[in-house]
Amino acid sequence: MRAAHFPSRAPIDAYGNGGFRFAEMSHRGSIQCLPSGIHGWEPADAGALGPDDFAAVLAEAGEIEILLVGTGKTLRPIPTELRARLREASMGVETMATGAAVRTFNVLLAEERAVAAVLLAVA
Repeated sequence: MRAAHFPSRAPIDAYGNGGFRFAEMSHRGSIQCLPSGIHGWEPADAGALGPDDFAAVLAEAGEIEILLVGTGKTLRPIPTELRARLREASMGVETMATGAAVRTFNVLLAEERAVAAVLLAVA
């Protein structure tokens, strides 16, 4: 089975029930909204995100000004070392609950900002 990928940027229309809706499609599970498109995302441990979980983000860092990290139902901070690594790649990093991250992503995308988001699915 090939990895889920929507090859364009699109606002998130809805989230919940373990997935997301965008571009008249739906995806079950977590996602990464990157300059290259929307990709399925399976972090190793959603409770302890690490650098390996952000490999695709770091690969596209040159095209990302702001990275939104949606941590699920509630705000959970990401490890200090990970935040530092992302900032070293010249990205502003904002961590928030997934719902807030979706809303912020949509606004910044509409403003044509260089925004990306990694969003943990919410039940």
